[in-house]
Amino acid sequence: MVVIDTDVFLLEFAFHRDPRHPVNSRFLALIRDHKPAITVYNLMEILGQLSFNLAPNRLAQWRLWLQAGYNLTVLWPEPGDGDAFTFFRREIYEAPLARMQEHRMAFLDALVLNLAERGEDVTAFVTWNARHFKGKSRLTVLTPAEYLNQL
Repeated sequence: MVVIDTDVFLLEFAFHRDPRHPVNSRFLALIRDHKPAITVYNLMEILGQLSFNLAPNRLAQWRLWLQAGYNLTVLWPEPGDGDAFTFFRREIYEAPLARMQEHRMAFLDALVLNLAERGEDVTAFVTWNARHFKGKSRLTVLTPAEYLNQL
């Protein structure tokens, strides 16, 4: 399974004049049949960015045009044992902080990567910001263009 980063979807929806847009669109059309995933953190970031320009009723229908439209699985953290505080401390503080310290990465990037790596079938992470993630994960990190070139 491939996990797709926020920037790929934002490029698709909001930056039609970007020179990477045709490659980005080809990637998303191709990957749709392979049941890709996004993390819940990516989902919230996408919806937050798009909320500035989408009508509220359109934003509320994200399951149709985003999740179903791209055949996405949304990855959620597992609560595990313990109370909400234990979960928050482990998932939102300790694990990302350790990654941030080890690899000098942004908080949201650390959250996304921690969750993506826990997906059983996840083999790759696709982002236009590959340089932020390469060498910092057990996953193969590719841009959409690199992914298409490997096929």
